[in-house]
Amino acid sequence: MPASPTAPVVSVRPVVLPAPGRGEDLRVRVSAPATGDHLPVVVLSHGHGWSMDGYAPLADHWAAHGFVVLQPTHLDSRTLALPAGDPRTPDIWRIRVEDLRRVIDSLDVLEAALPGLAGRVDHDRLAVAGHSWGAQSASMLLGARILDAGGRPGQDLSDRRVTAGVLLALPGTGGQDLSPFAAEHLPFMNPAFEFMTTPALLVAGDKDDSPLSLRGPDWFTDGYHLSPGDKSLLTLFGAEHTLGGVAGHQVAETTDESPERLALLQQLTTAYLRSALASGDLAWPDARAALESAPHPLGRIDGKQADQPA
Repeated sequence: MPASPTAPVVSVRPVVLPAPGRGEDLRVRVSAPATGDHLPVVVLSHGHGWSMDGYAPLADHWAAHGFVVLQPTHLDSRTLALPAGDPRTPDIWRIRVEDLRRVIDSLDVLEAALPGLAGRVDHDRLAVAGHSWGAQSASMLLGARILDAGGRPGQDLSDRRVTAGVLLALPGTGGQDLSPFAAEHLPFMNPAFEFMTTPALLVAGDKDDSPLSLRGPDWFTDGYHLSPGDKSLLTLFGAEHTLGGVAGHQVAETTDESPERLALLQQLTTAYLRSALASGDLAWPDARAALESAPHPLGRIDGKQADQPA
């Protein structure tokens, strides 16, 4: 796909948001292009153990292409080093969602924290994104819920201010699909996707074989197949859980490092966000057409519209 113009990226960290009852104030990284106005916002939720300093391949790319990227550090971050047996641990999945909502509630504060950004942000164009556990956290703001032990949907934690999502390696359904370890230790991994109505792009690797599930890589496509509304699914060929290196360049956790695959993911997620947050923007259909016409594509895109059943 042809390269699009980029802007220098400026950022500030940590911006500290008071969080009474959380046990730790919420620390956030704010990144934005140095130029441009009416900038849309992406709130990016990191995977387990990471922090606001991770996911530079996505955060920096999105910011360079015109987005304000907000990255909270969740309680499971290695930088916080919660001790074993911390009483907050069973509720971290819910606190993660509260973190994302707190970031959205504090847009004015975060905007003012980065010199030169005030007045350049469009608060009405807002998306959430996340990888792995971060994808599950983000999906809750799109309408996904957690089923209780009796199979009943839990509290609706969706946020109407969020108009789109990008969910990378979103864990699938729970119950009998979970490994014994996940079933015992991760009861929150029991999502109901039929309530996830907000438009979203889901990304899955066709070699992502998780130890948390008894199924294969198709487990990470459940959120697409089981949710209603406008959804797209990008399947990356040969990709494992790190999707070519989304968490960072040459980091230890990357098992499938691929600059080419990562570049494609950067381009496609940027195109999707542009079209999802700006009516009439043709970046996404143009990107889909470019991928479909490629002689040796690195992935495949499927899609469904709001009038199609889950």
